[in-house]
Amino acid sequence: MKAQNGAVVGVKDLVKQYPGTKAVDGISFDVHRGEIFGMVGPNGAGKTTTIECVEGLRRPDSGAIQGLGLDPLRDRYQVRERIGVQFQSAALPDRIKVWEALDLFAAFYRRSVDWRPLLEQMGLAEKRDAYFSKLSGGQKQRVFIALALVNNPDLAFLDELTTGLDPQARRAMWDLVRSIRERGTTVFLTTHFMEEAERLCDRVAIMDHGKIVALDTPENLIDSLGAENRVVFEVGGPFDEEPLRAAPGVVRVERIGERVVVYGQKDGLVSGVVNALETAGIRFENLRTEQPTLEDVFLALTGKEMRD
Repeated sequence: MKAQNGAVVGVKDLVKQYPGTKAVDGISFDVHRGEIFGMVGPNGAGKTTTIECVEGLRRPDSGAIQGLGLDPLRDRYQVRERIGVQFQSAALPDRIKVWEALDLFAAFYRRSVDWRPLLEQMGLAEKRDAYFSKLSGGQKQRVFIALALVNNPDLAFLDELTTGLDPQARRAMWDLVRSIRERGTTVFLTTHFMEEAERLCDRVAIMDHGKIVALDTPENLIDSLGAENRVVFEVGGPFDEEPLRAAPGVVRVERIGERVVVYGQKDGLVSGVVNALETAGIRFENLRTEQPTLEDVFLALTGKEMRD
């Protein structure tokens, strides 16, 4: 098949089954050149199977795939020269040094970059001579990213990149992913962290039970939900909710203990709520706003919370 609109990845009617389950159930999508494309959903949704079929690591039961204008299975050697892969589950020998791993992987390719600047970019220069077993979780992930980039790929696959990392390390990884795109590399990532996809991706495909249930930019997916914005605050005692209900843009008001949630449309909601509270002389604290997120979209589409 030929991908549409100059896409670097094209998938049409992809199906992959295992005994007792259809892991990927007839999905189609393109990945555009120069974008960060995200595939999100709970564990078991079919994300890793999909990405492994696109990489040429698994043979689909039916459907068509092209990557960089090539067939991942028929042209596997050409494809592997031009892609970089960071696997969801990967390991290196405990006693291999960081520089040794990079030097070894660079030798696998006809086209490779000088891995020394790559160490600097990944923040691993000081760990050049460290054994892999002595690295932190975040440092190990950065090593795997460096290994995926050592051949200067046109297309990089990052599978569940930040699973198991603390929030600080996760955000550092997000900066690295953006820097990969700035190098001119198209990024195809999978994750089950909705915030990660919302912050990083130009477009997102939401998968559940082997199907793509939505595909668009994070902003468009959220807007399509038509969800209400929320103003949340706390009060110390009983009060009349009627002034809040009458405020411009307010749809409904909920109270649980001292916590009050006001739902409504975005334009003018905060100012309307604050004016109503002050006019009515209602004392409040810890006021904040909450906007719809990709997780709200997922819940609306699938009717359940994210599964771990």
